[in-house]
Amino acid sequence: MPAAYAAFGLAPAMRAGDVLAGGGHQAHRDFVDFLVDGRPLLFQLADLDAVSPLASDIPPAIFTAQVRSLLLEADAPLPDGRHIIYGCPECADLACGAVTAVIERDGTDYLWRDFAWQTGEHADLERDGYHGMGPFRFAGTEYRAALGSLIDGTEPPADARRVLLVGARVAVLNKLAAALRAIGIGADITGDATHVPADELRGYRAVAFGRAVTEDQRAAVRAAFDRAGVEAAYVDGLAPVVPLLVAQIEHALDRRPSEQHRLTRLVAAGGEADVEVTSPCRVRVTAYRLDRLHRSHTRDVFDGVLEPGRHRIALDAAAVKGESFVVARTTGSVLVAAMAR
Repeated sequence: MPAAYAAFGLAPAMRAGDVLAGGGHQAHRDFVDFLVDGRPLLFQLADLDAVSPLASDIPPAIFTAQVRSLLLEADAPLPDGRHIIYGCPECADLACGAVTAVIERDGTDYLWRDFAWQTGEHADLERDGYHGMGPFRFAGTEYRAALGSLIDGTEPPADARRVLLVGARVAVLNKLAAALRAIGIGADITGDATHVPADELRGYRAVAFGRAVTEDQRAAVRAAFDRAGVEAAYVDGLAPVVPLLVAQIEHALDRRPSEQHRLTRLVAAGGEADVEVTSPCRVRVTAYRLDRLHRSHTRDVFDGVLEPGRHRIALDAAAVKGESFVVARTTGSVLVAAMAR
């Protein structure tokens, strides 16, 4: 039986960066995701940390070549007509593993079929196939219009991310800026943005305030951005803990509509984290706390696949003693909550 028609679309997406234990980093990646019947195709893959080949940080010539390959205007990059749909967000090396599929024409339609996890030149469909995924039939006119918009100037890839850090604690700001730059987010530091030229302010997508910044100073910064006509996201730093601040900034940079998020709720109270997800996905929950000497402590409290719905995750009492915060992460989404008492 021929595959039924599915609606094809594209939407901005991101793989949130992270500062890992031991000093490692997880890169921030902006990319264009594929929508099937209005939902990201990546949502059908519960435990996959990956990006599409349509990433905003690849050279324009390579980006255009990727689009033309999906339009079948160039040879498939893999044998048997297979194309990479999602690949490693750190290196894009096939050896790390990738989701691939056959893309072919059927009359004027485009067909995506035989999805598989692939780590070598050929895919083993019996062993590594995603047997419940697809096939998808897309109307040619809709398919070509969506992908063509990426290279005809009507719908460019997501803009590069840049953040302005405002605060008094220079040591913390320097560490935060270095961490953001390491994961692919531009960051600059200032104590007063009121005299920054409007053209420079337009390059920022978010502003992060340190806890020592007064309300008057915050209002002056917001007024400067308003005069420049910039709709920046404003972040009030919860604590001088770099991984926590990175998570807050990643959340602020994510302006996708709610239906394109897997992780939609995080409330921390009563020794529990109340988490809600919209599709099966791997969720990692981390607790941060400050002790009486303002030293930071970190503890991973959960890492596993959750089914759609709300879940209550118990938090170790020692992990959330005193002033504490919780971060929940899944593919492409991150939420932060202060622990309520």
